[in-house]
Amino acid sequence: MKVLVVGGGGREHAIIKKIKENPTVTEIFALPGNGGIAADAACVDIGAKDIEKIVAFAAENKVDYAVVAPDDPLVLGCVDALEEKGIPCFGPRKNAAIIEGSKVFSKNLMKKYHIPTAAYEVFTDMASALEYVNTCEIPVVIKADGLALGKGVIIAQTREEAVDAVKSIMEDKQFGASGDQIVVEEFLTGPEVSVLSFTDGHTVKPMVSSMDHKRALDNDEGLNTGGMGTIAPNPYYTADVEKRCMEEIFLPTMNAMNAEGRTFKGCLYFGLMLTPKGPKVIEYNCRFGDPETQVVLPLLKSDLLTVMQAVTNEKLSETPVEFKDEHACCVVLASKGYPTHYDKGFEITMPEEAAKTTYVAGAALKDGKLLTSGGRVLGVTATADTLKNAITKAYTLADSIHFDNAFCRRDIGARALKAQTEE
Repeated sequence: MKVLVVGGGGREHAIIKKIKENPTVTEIFALPGNGGIAADAACVDIGAKDIEKIVAFAAENKVDYAVVAPDDPLVLGCVDALEEKGIPCFGPRKNAAIIEGSKVFSKNLMKKYHIPTAAYEVFTDMASALEYVNTCEIPVVIKADGLALGKGVIIAQTREEAVDAVKSIMEDKQFGASGDQIVVEEFLTGPEVSVLSFTDGHTVKPMVSSMDHKRALDNDEGLNTGGMGTIAPNPYYTADVEKRCMEEIFLPTMNAMNAEGRTFKGCLYFGLMLTPKGPKVIEYNCRFGDPETQVVLPLLKSDLLTVMQAVTNEKLSETPVEFKDEHACCVVLASKGYPTHYDKGFEITMPEEAAKTTYVAGAALKDGKLLTSGGRVLGVTATADTLKNAITKAYTLADSIHFDNAFCRRDIGARALKAQTEE
């Protein structure tokens, strides 16, 4: 069986490594992939947003199944285009991917179907937005409507920051056309939880919960990044919270999308805040999270490709989705200076033991050497019987890997360990 995976980051590497476990898979293509993914798949130099070339390649190479992993190609309709050529896919069609593609759409959906989320206002002109942020409660959250590489959300701690955020998004077009509309919403407090879930439009099967660490530096200081590490499961996500989320958020979201004629099939990501008033949705993503995937999939006992095909064929209710009763920790090794300016082109060396559970995000192959080519370079994952052991193991593996200019947070999982002792 020939499988094609669209994307080229650590998330895609985790998906590819897991798909490789299926004995029916004979070949995996990664478009575009990266230097590290090349060890596990045939990388093809076609960009993730080049829908026409992706479809042509899939047809020419008689691909049996495609996984569209990143947000951009999903929102652009990559699944629709592949399906039109008769290639079955994992991932939502364009009209369902809007749940991530437009913050305005998702907020209005939650309001219409009474799904708990932060109170909000939508603005299409800057003057009205500025008038609002000059009187609303502070801190406040300001979001660009469209995709912005995960960076279109600004938490304004002061009124001046709120004004600057509105201007940078709507006037300076910091995120391009994504900022033509903005959402201004109340600032929620509480532990954050990420829950990825498989859904085929009839059934929702949540994966193990996780906790991301967004800030660049220890103690949650520094700039926001794409994620500096993750742990799973999230200790704040108890059985009672899970039950409540299923009844108040997960099933209502699936049913709301069906009611809107936008049936969602794929991985629906719920970014949740466990507020004093109960769980609320901070955001939806229309795909696997990054770097959450790097801790969730290593804990998956069931065969990933089988589950994905069950989603495609709307047979999820009949398909087991089981996870190991273990813990996972992923430590991201990044280039010094990320997420702003950083140098690249440094050789990466890692022992074989570390390579088995390391997911490559930003690296290129040159003359047989693996060189850094991005801000987040590697995600080093370990699993163990306890969270403490998983964290220790992940850092031991991370410390065995070398490239010049490397840095990582040294406190991934510390907050979760503290939460465990407070239980």
